[in-house]
Amino acid sequence: MISFDIPDALVRSHRSPEGRAWLAALPASIAENLETWSLRPDGPVRNGMASLVLPVVRADGTPAVLRLQPPTEETAGALAGLRAWDGDGVVRLLDHDAGGGVMLLERLDATRPLSSVADDEEALTVLAGLLARLTAVPAPPGLRRLSDIAAAMLDQVPWAVRHLGPEDAALVRTCAAAVAEVLPEPGDRLLHWDLHYDNVLAGEREPWLAIDPESLAGDPGFDLLPALDNRWEAVAGDVPGGVRRRFDLLTDALSLDRDRATAWTLGRVLQNALWDVEDGKPALEPVQVAIATTLLAPRRRLG
Repeated sequence: MISFDIPDALVRSHRSPEGRAWLAALPASIAENLETWSLRPDGPVRNGMASLVLPVVRADGTPAVLRLQPPTEETAGALAGLRAWDGDGVVRLLDHDAGGGVMLLERLDATRPLSSVADDEEALTVLAGLLARLTAVPAPPGLRRLSDIAAAMLDQVPWAVRHLGPEDAALVRTCAAAVAEVLPEPGDRLLHWDLHYDNVLAGEREPWLAIDPESLAGDPGFDLLPALDNRWEAVAGDVPGGVRRRFDLLTDALSLDRDRATAWTLGRVLQNALWDVEDGKPALEPVQVAIATTLLAPRRRLG
């Protein structure tokens, strides 16, 4: 049986009794799947916030990775998304277990994320091209729907604003009003939901491929925020200009209506704000405020 130390990030992510049981069963689960798929380990284990990844080699000599995560609605969505994309702009799914918590995936170069590209314009152009390809695909049946998520967010707003200062509360209400305007047309595209530079890796089949989707059915505008706020130092010297440059590049690449894309991006700011309030934070993240304020400037002034 393969021996390894459970990474601290996984321990922190899986504190529930079910999570601790999953962690305890990891070595046996890895051994079982290595045998089932005739795999041999090919390097040290790595981890994300909630998953463990082991480089492996298949019986025919093909490099791959074994990814293990507790079966959840999120992992089921990721599996459905990977099936629908079938490797077009995204890591290819080679096999999976019945519950969807264990996936055998194409091996990409984990040492070369898109964040390693120094030129921000070049990196963003690559990401935008991938995002345009991914969101061109209709969402398969059974995925979580943006309409349901957005409606639930709006229901939380009255509670959330009671825990924020006046300016943050005003921004949350403004974001909620923008979401309410577009909610009747929530979209039906297959969204990645978390496409930023570190979720794009170099590959051999294509120069760059997306990884770690959290698939969702909805409007592509809801997928833009992770590309707007990653590598923030690239826009920090001119926040309005930098955010607008990124937003224009993304909306052009995806052929999006800018007003709708603005509204759904404000929806992502709202989602992050609600998560922060749930975590007990007393104020909104400054980067999120800066993005929202920049996108709102052509539409209306806060106050």
